[in-house]
Amino acid sequence: MAEAADIQGAPPAPVRRRWLRRAIVLLAGTPVLAGLIYSPATEAEAAQASSVDVQLVSLAPSAPVKGDTLTIQGTVVNTGAETITEAHVGLRVGPALVDRASIDEAAERNGFRAGTDPGEIDPAHAVKIASLPSKVSQPFTLTIPVNKLELDKDGVYQLGVSLSGVTESRPSEQVLGIERTFLPWQPEAAAKRSQLTYAWPLISNTRVTAETGSDELQTPVFLDDSLAEELGPGGRLEQMVTLGKDLPVTWVIDPDLLYTVDAMTKGYRVRTPGGKSVQGKKKAVAEQWLSSLEAAVQGKKVVALPFADPDLASLAHHGKDVSGTLGQLRPATDKAKQAVETVLHVPASTDFSWPVDGAIDPSIVNVATSAGAHNVLARSDSLMESGALGYTPSAARPIGAGTTAVVADAELSTAFEGDMLNAGNSTLAVQRFLAHSLALNLQKTDEQRSFVVTPQRMPTTSQVQTMAAAVRGLQAGRWTQPADLEAAAAAKPDPRAATQVPGAGQYPEDLRKQELPVSAFEKIRTTQNTLDHFKVILAAPERVEIPFGNTTNREMSTSWRGRPDEARLYRDQVQDYLIGLTEKVKVVPKSDATLSGHSATIPVSVQNSLVQDVHDLVLRVKSANPTRLMFGKSGQAEQQVTVQGDHTQTVKFTANATASGPVEVTAQLFTKDGVPYGKARTFTVEATEITPTVMLVIAGGVLLLVLAGIKMYASRKRVAARAAAEESTQQSDESPDTGVQSTDGSGASETVDR
Repeated sequence: MAEAADIQGAPPAPVRRRWLRRAIVLLAGTPVLAGLIYSPATEAEAAQASSVDVQLVSLAPSAPVKGDTLTIQGTVVNTGAETITEAHVGLRVGPALVDRASIDEAAERNGFRAGTDPGEIDPAHAVKIASLPSKVSQPFTLTIPVNKLELDKDGVYQLGVSLSGVTESRPSEQVLGIERTFLPWQPEAAAKRSQLTYAWPLISNTRVTAETGSDELQTPVFLDDSLAEELGPGGRLEQMVTLGKDLPVTWVIDPDLLYTVDAMTKGYRVRTPGGKSVQGKKKAVAEQWLSSLEAAVQGKKVVALPFADPDLASLAHHGKDVSGTLGQLRPATDKAKQAVETVLHVPASTDFSWPVDGAIDPSIVNVATSAGAHNVLARSDSLMESGALGYTPSAARPIGAGTTAVVADAELSTAFEGDMLNAGNSTLAVQRFLAHSLALNLQKTDEQRSFVVTPQRMPTTSQVQTMAAAVRGLQAGRWTQPADLEAAAAAKPDPRAATQVPGAGQYPEDLRKQELPVSAFEKIRTTQNTLDHFKVILAAPERVEIPFGNTTNREMSTSWRGRPDEARLYRDQVQDYLIGLTEKVKVVPKSDATLSGHSATIPVSVQNSLVQDVHDLVLRVKSANPTRLMFGKSGQAEQQVTVQGDHTQTVKFTANATASGPVEVTAQLFTKDGVPYGKARTFTVEATEITPTVMLVIAGGVLLLVLAGIKMYASRKRVAARAAAEESTQQSDESPDTGVQSTDGSGASETVDR
């Protein structure tokens, strides 16, 4: 029979053996049983421990059709201590894998397994390497027409790229290293194609502080300028837009990112390590990115998450019992729609919520829908299927109360979470993604199904590029057709699919450890209470309501996961800055005063160092001892106060002393609701009260002093008059009345007749 086959042009013996092994595997149903039935391995297949690292750099086309030529590029590295000679790199094509579990099992297998791994295809397509010294790498390129691969039916085929050779200690040819990947084979469009939705997330870390400038635009202050790197050429967000614009994806956007970039286009400042801020210089980068994004989303479906992408699981597990916390979700949703329509000029759906990693429990679902969303993006590893279906059901699952869980496929959603910077890892991830997508469509069911992919929220640049390569691999539409997220949510649900929401005890522990603690929400509430008391005195409260309202949302953002210290510092800085603003309106410290007399005025000054006016304030002064010092008819008095921005207003209070001595007086500001505002100031008034009796005594004393003075004056006047009279009498006795004595120059006297 063998001779007859040779005469009739039958395939060579190695090819016939490979066909036989494929048939046995298909009949056996499992790789383990297939390994038991396989014929004994040849010497080349009886490998010991691998000493060669085979790396695949590229595989093109990723999903070939008839007539294509498959090109595989890679590198082999001799990790052993011996030189490898008489080596070659060959391709091994296994039988079509029967299910998704087989894909995962093959991907996780290490090393060559004789009897399990298929034999090489025609050696004519191998790449020979004469010598490969220890620790040396050698690139290779395999070029094989697809029709030489003997892909006999639609399905996912395992490809093995191996290096075989000999060493001094292994004189017989052996497989010294192998790398496995997958080749999806669906050359013609399937009669029934799956609908596939790929969520394309535009989300970033919180960058904006609560601090704003005093100018009319209230220039925002950023934590740093790192966002510009993501927006610039080659940056993560730049690649998301550049690559996503040509892909059939649904854009899932955090509106805070749009507001942040839009603020950069209008001018922004960046906080320095010393606590001051400098002018941001990446305005042009922000303008370019926003312009590109606006063009990319035209005509596409856009889903807006609540503003700042709040951590729904943290809210559900730790924040819901802190008063006022859940009340932040509705405003966050309202801002989301407005942001997308204002910045990008396209409509946006706010009917979707997205818990971290699609992990849900009843409390998360309740919080996720509390702001009006009817669709919760979950993941299949959260809603576990029983396995009895034999296929993967559609994404849409009604879970009660008018809520739909849109269950993303876990395998597809986590396909690109590894290190995609390595070209080999990226190539393997793309092929595995395409393999799973085809395997899904080949599952036995008569219904057309809808699948959803929700990748990591903030993929790296290399992950973005790999994601884009995978989505492009599906664009031929031979086994999938693109659909948007709204269509996936509205698709007809499978009545046999699991709809039971896991209990709280099933929530992943590793995710729970990353949640915001109760103390975080308590700090947020304290800040909010401070803001509520502050804004009632402002003439333009929106200047603080808007920036601090946005900051409150940012404090609850999912982006803080894995960064607890940074999150705590951010909350502290927000509160400290707000307290600093409130302290710009204060009672000026006053020195002690002396009150002389029954009644006098005491001035108290209120300073406003804000740029806007304050009003609806009441200044109250209170005496600690009303029996000694009173204001009006009681121990306290108050007056309404309005102070212009950057001004000081002095208020005068009338005080009455009823007794002498020191009295402590307290001056305190209050809001119009009677809530104390700012610090109370105390000062001492030295009261010197004078009664009528004291006044009578003092008046009598003064009168006596006046009378005594008059008496003394009269007495002195009489004495002076008496002395004058005596002097006159003496002069009369010494000279006649008819003349006076005169003395000439010689000293002789003479009498001059009058």
